[in-house]
Amino acid sequence: MAVYITGDTHRRFVRVRNFCKKMGLTRDDVVVILGDVGVNYFGGSRDVEAKHQLARLAPTFLCIHGNHEERPYNCPDYHEVTAFGGTVYVEDRFPSLLFAKDGELYNLAGKRCLAVGGAYSIDKMRRVSQGFGWFASEQPDDAMKAQVEAALDNANWQVDVVFSHTVPVKYEPVEFFLPGVNQELVDKSTERWLGMLEERLDYQQWFAGHYHCEKRVDKLRIMFEDWALLD
Repeated sequence: MAVYITGDTHRRFVRVRNFCKKMGLTRDDVVVILGDVGVNYFGGSRDVEAKHQLARLAPTFLCIHGNHEERPYNCPDYHEVTAFGGTVYVEDRFPSLLFAKDGELYNLAGKRCLAVGGAYSIDKMRRVSQGFGWFASEQPDDAMKAQVEAALDNANWQVDVVFSHTVPVKYEPVEFFLPGVNQELVDKSTERWLGMLEERLDYQQWFAGHYHCEKRVDKLRIMFEDWALLD
């Protein structure tokens, strides 16, 4: 089993399809998408079609929750099953499309991997005003944060890898911020909380998406259209 990681897809799966074909991936291989997959955004037939597109590809997908999609437990047909040593959400008709549960620890490529999804949407007001999807559960709430912290307590605050959507606040890629966005109005509570986790956590690698850029700082890598092999 090989485990590959990539950034947001927003239901644009051409590069994923090309990568899977190039690498000759099979169902035993895993692709981790670091949030904003794009399959639980509109609801109804548009999402079903996107899921069919992704499910037709060879590997198993493990998707982190982003801020441009509903959480699986708020969607019909999802239920919990065990995979990679932890709990995931899945629909019976799309068994290769798995969504990580925040705070779960997964065994992937022999590494203990923590999943933490969610982020604030800077386009919230535009989406709401134009009738597009926006989800009040986009960021982890207090209960979810407590769940993550309890899991880390049980792990003695030691993991090998973190998969998140956004990043600890000190790692924000400010040089890639969109011009015209007043950062004082951006809710950075998730980033600050991740920052507190990062200060306590003993980890080897951290992978995140969200910012539509590619950057490495210390042990953290922000990903978009690039690929990483977990080894």
